[in-house]
Amino acid sequence: MSHDVIVIGGGLHGLSAAVQLARRGQRVLVLEADRIAAYASSASAGGVRTLGRDFAEVPIALAALEMWRGITGLVGDDCGYTEGGQVKVAETDAEFAQLAARVRAMRARGWAHEELVDRDELRHLLPAIAPHCVGGLVVRTDGFATPYRTALAFRRAAEAAGAVVREGAHVIGLERSAGLWHVALADGTRDTAPIVVNAAGAWGPRIARMAGEMIPLRFSAFMMLLTSPLPPFVTPVVGATGRPLSFKQLASGHVMIGGGHKGVGDLDTGRVVLDIDRAAYSAKTALELFPVLAGSELVHIWAGIEGVATDDLPVIGPGRSEGLVHAFGFSGHGFAIAPAVGAMVAQLALDGTTNLPIAPFHPFRFRADAAP
Repeated sequence: MSHDVIVIGGGLHGLSAAVQLARRGQRVLVLEADRIAAYASSASAGGVRTLGRDFAEVPIALAALEMWRGITGLVGDDCGYTEGGQVKVAETDAEFAQLAARVRAMRARGWAHEELVDRDELRHLLPAIAPHCVGGLVVRTDGFATPYRTALAFRRAAEAAGAVVREGAHVIGLERSAGLWHVALADGTRDTAPIVVNAAGAWGPRIARMAGEMIPLRFSAFMMLLTSPLPPFVTPVVGATGRPLSFKQLASGHVMIGGGHKGVGDLDTGRVVLDIDRAAYSAKTALELFPVLAGSELVHIWAGIEGVATDDLPVIGPGRSEGLVHAFGFSGHGFAIAPAVGAMVAQLALDGTTNLPIAPFHPFRFRADAAP
């Protein structure tokens, strides 16, 4: 079978790109070395967040939020999307001043979606918050979705548009000749297409090296914790200003706790080892901010391997090689922007440009010879 585009990586970003490419009439093949959403995509906290984004990411996050509001029309499933807001809590006056400075900087750039709230309004939003907290920053239109359900919905949408998704397809070679990319798989088969999208997550640099392109990237195994169910006590997703925290209560009553604490991952095997001490610190942080958690139990801890750039920004842009587009290294905060990134990747692959600014995400920004 001939293909117009081969997407390497069956996580949420690869599937999002496949949806957009297939709907533009492209014959798309998605190659996933393991199973769909096996790593970062299914291990994500699922936050749909414009709050606290790096300034470079704000336009993409805002565009993605509009797509989340119409997610059923995009992929035929609401993906468990809930628009309950997100709050970043200040525990000290110094942290509150930091958030106030952030709001001023956002206003200076023309963005008004982040709102500074005082102690009283914080307690209105979060009645169970610890009494020492002094205020916060809120985006009332942010929310969260269900990660694995979302990935499966994007897969179904891609396949409905004509894309072919192949699991257990481990790419071991990538060469370009006669205007085509030749993709070699571990099972001895080969596929060809004029365009390749490298959406291989933490393994993205390995795929880039096969094409002769060096893109430095670290990787981490971000951990998530789940408590036993509790009566409803919080609606927004909650983060902290001065320490790592991502906190939300699901409709089931279970509380999901994350925020960046890491286990140990192995790219060769895909396995992760949990760091119980760091997990305990994450649980302690949540308990200090929400004393109502006292007496609950941790019922599950997991982690997913994610690519992390040195500047914590994703890698999005054309490769130096013709017909190659990179989209990986989302550094633990790529879930929310995946719908918009898929559209951007399709634009890069087919039009050579995007309607959103991507210069800060250039794949070769880490090198002295950054120009392709």
